[in-house]
Amino acid sequence: MQSPIFAYNDQQTQERWSLQNKHMLRVVLEGHDDVLARKGTMVAYQGLVEFDAEYQSGGQARTRAYTGEGLDLMRCHGQGTVYFANLAQYVHVMEVEQEGLTVDSAYVLAMDSSLHHEVIAVDSQYGIAGSGKYQLNITGHGRVALMTSGAPLLMRVTPDRYVNCDADAIVAWSTSLRVQMQAQTHSSGVWRRRGSTGEGWELSFMGEGFALIQPSELLPPQDAQVGPGLAAQYGFGGQGARGHNQGNVWS
Repeated sequence: MQSPIFAYNDQQTQERWSLQNKHMLRVVLEGHDDVLARKGTMVAYQGLVEFDAEYQSGGQARTRAYTGEGLDLMRCHGQGTVYFANLAQYVHVMEVEQEGLTVDSAYVLAMDSSLHHEVIAVDSQYGIAGSGKYQLNITGHGRVALMTSGAPLLMRVTPDRYVNCDADAIVAWSTSLRVQMQAQTHSSGVWRRRGSTGEGWELSFMGEGFALIQPSELLPPQDAQVGPGLAAQYGFGGQGARGHNQGNVWS
């Protein structure tokens, strides 16, 4: 049998973490290095590999209920090769070092079990649409696989060059960065989305590090719903553009 499809065979590499292609993660397990992955994202595996639901403490469950932020994980262990994917999202492997990584849990595909993750509060303008959001802080030494809708943009942040990002397009950033919510509106029109431009609140990053942005304000695209009425027009409330978008960073 012959077909161009046979060009998509297993990528042979000695790397423990690698990309089978831009939409699929390949992880090699050697019996002593478990991987935590989003539940239901295993698409194939070879070898003797087991999948167990990761225990969630009472404190983690209460935090998840209160903030809406957290991870539903499965523990993958054994010896073999496992392939992970989710809705054909673009997959990116990042090395987490001392500075740590802040990310929305919706964008996490898998991580080394040696990494520590906890929910933290970001910014302080609670009560304004798109702010007061909780995020996931990942620390330790290890690798994490993130997902984006399309090929992302990585922007470097330096003390003399801060970066502004749409609050709905930001995926992750260096934990060491200072974060501030802002909107470029006049005081007389603060309730307008930048003079009816369609742009809402943005995050301003300052310090030394990076910010990862995706070319989409929605994740996954299938969940994009915009309700009718005045609230939707201005992006507020349960009927706003953020109201039903469960994959949105600032939903």
